[in-house]
Amino acid sequence: MDDDTSYSLLKALEQNPDLSQRDMAKRLGISLGKVNYCLKALIEKGCLKVSNFRNNENKLAYAYLLTPHGVEQKARMTVEFLQIKTQEYERLRMEIEELRRDAKTMRS
Repeated sequence: MDDDTSYSLLKALEQNPDLSQRDMAKRLGISLGKVNYCLKALIEKGCLKVSNFRNNENKLAYAYLLTPHGVEQKARMTVEFLQIKTQEYERLRMEIEELRRDAKTMRS
């Protein structure tokens, strides 16, 4: 299980805990099997707890609720991803500036 998938699942479930695994897979663009595997891992790590409820069609469904540990884990991952994305942004910004200088030199 990778951190990107874990973070995406925690974020999606924090916003909508009664998403079905199928809906999570569609939303995240990953397979249903990967969602199932990752949810089990997050439950084992203590990041999620599962609650049963009946949905509109009288079928048993599940709500995936973030535990305090899950909220803490998501917050930590948010900070880490922000740092990574900021570094990527700075590298791209510098590359774009260099390309602009090169393009300006070529036109002159």
